Amino acid sequence: MSALPVYRWRLAPDGYATRRQLRALGLRPGGQEVAAQLERPRRRRGPLVAYLYRVDLAKPVRAMTPARRAALEKANRARRMCPSCQRDAGYVIPTSLGACVPCVYPDPRGSEGSTL
Repeated sequence: MSALPVYRWRLAPDGYATRRQLRALGLRPGGQEVAAQLERPRRRRGPLVAYLYRVDLAKPVRAMTPARRAALEKANRARRMCPSCQRDAGYVIPTSLGACVPCVYPDPRGSEGSTL
């Protein structure tokens, strides 16, 4: 097994891309191994590493099927449901709160005293 080539930040040659860059091009790694590493210097801790893939070996992103779209909508709907009041919050509930904002931070004045 040979060591991966390591490039400094912004100095990788053409033909390599990170997962996000591939996705922006409508591509995915497609099972290929990591081709190189990109190191971004950091002052306090060690370097930040990003993996690079070869663009010429990348495959197109798979199309979204109706079943996959329905499953994704169902999962996102579940993430919006408040476990306390059982209502759709209209946003994804943060795991740090565990419930919608009105349930975690109730208005001390009550709903009658609020005037905007």
